[in-house]
Amino acid sequence: MDMPSLLYKRMLRRTVATLAKWIRNAYERRQLSTLDTRELSDLGISNGDRLAEMSKPFWRD
Repeated sequence: MDMPSLLYKRMLRRTVATLAKWIRNAYERRQLSTLDTRELSDLGISNGDRLAEMSKPFWRD
């Protein structure tokens, strides 16, 4: 394979991985928003921690 093809494939793989991570972040934050106080406590997450996590945009870790 020539160099441009390898670079293109690498860039495409990285883009797909980033998009998958963003989708996962958004999904996990939506799930976090549905937990009640007891479930948060079971996970060791405070309501403040939950609010802080939910306030982040999907592209932030």
